[in-house]
Amino acid sequence: MSETISETPDVDPALTASRKAKRKVWLTRLAIALAVIAIGWGAWYGLVARNYVSTDNAYVNAQMAQVTPLIAAPAVEVLVKDTQQVKAGDVLVRLEQADARAALAAAEAELAAARRRFRQSVANNSALAAQVDTSSAGLVQVQAQYRTALAEHEKARIDLRRRESAAPSGAVSGEELTQARKAYATTLAALDAARGAIDQAGASRRAAQGQLAANDALVRGSSEETDPAVLAAKARRDSAQLDLDRTEIRAPIDGVVSRLQVQVGQRLNPGQTIMVIVPLTKVYVEANFKEGQLRRVRLGMPASLTADLYGSDVTYHGKVAGFSGGTGASMAVIPAQNATGNWIKVVQRLPIRIELDPEELKRHPLRVGLSMEVEIDVSGG
Repeated sequence: MSETISETPDVDPALTASRKAKRKVWLTRLAIALAVIAIGWGAWYGLVARNYVSTDNAYVNAQMAQVTPLIAAPAVEVLVKDTQQVKAGDVLVRLEQADARAALAAAEAELAAARRRFRQSVANNSALAAQVDTSSAGLVQVQAQYRTALAEHEKARIDLRRRESAAPSGAVSGEELTQARKAYATTLAALDAARGAIDQAGASRRAAQGQLAANDALVRGSSEETDPAVLAAKARRDSAQLDLDRTEIRAPIDGVVSRLQVQVGQRLNPGQTIMVIVPLTKVYVEANFKEGQLRRVRLGMPASLTADLYGSDVTYHGKVAGFSGGTGASMAVIPAQNATGNWIKVVQRLPIRIELDPEELKRHPLRVGLSMEVEIDVSGG
């Protein structure tokens, strides 16, 4: 049976102590370094970092203008292309004008007819006034005839009474008495006829006065330009002119044409979107901050931004212009149903609108939808 003898090498105590001393020195240095880093980070956070909130969940947005026709007509000319820069008032699309021109011609004819009717009403006033004067003169004439008939009737009545009183004594013959009675009856009939003529002349005069008043009501207080019928015809003419003007679809704002959806020959309907114009000089940034980051954010606070398009070499400056009325989740087409039993709390983000410096946008244009990084200085809050 053989024996195995294990020998332990001799360890130098001095070497071991030296290694322990070195390890302790390095651990001490590491601890000091970590302490310095922690103190430096704490000082940086307390003096600098705590005064800023940032996010990379931010995108360029703009109040884009949708271009829509206001009348129904086919397109005969498309004057722009996608990505083309346009100015407000530039003609974008021309529509077929035949129907609009025909409607304008009909409206102008109706306006001319309305003016003619007003002038005719004014002329009728003079004619009707003359009729009133004529009927007044006729009334005066028949009144005079009535007075003559009344006088003759009174004379015939007196003659008849005198003869009737003298008839019993035989001073008046029977034939003479008969003639007197006949004359009396004749003057009585003439008097009744004169009364009827007066009534007829009065009725004619009142009719003429009524026609004059009715016609005068059409023109009193009005001129050819302020007559209601003329004004209505003018409004229809202006509406037809407006429809003709709308056959030229113009740019409502300065910007870049996007999403062009119209071709020559296509029939367009009112309200149909045919293109979108993006105002590149008026874009803003919509930054979605976590709800916990917004405790100290206030309107007007300065913000610095960088775009992935240009990198960190270009810094934009802006300010907080507004807060959204709700979080992205609450504004979703299908909002979260937090009342269900499987609800899980998720940190929400609130969109914030940040306006940019227009001069910086001119030097470095942005496009809607580009990603941005935003940092807001909340030290003034």
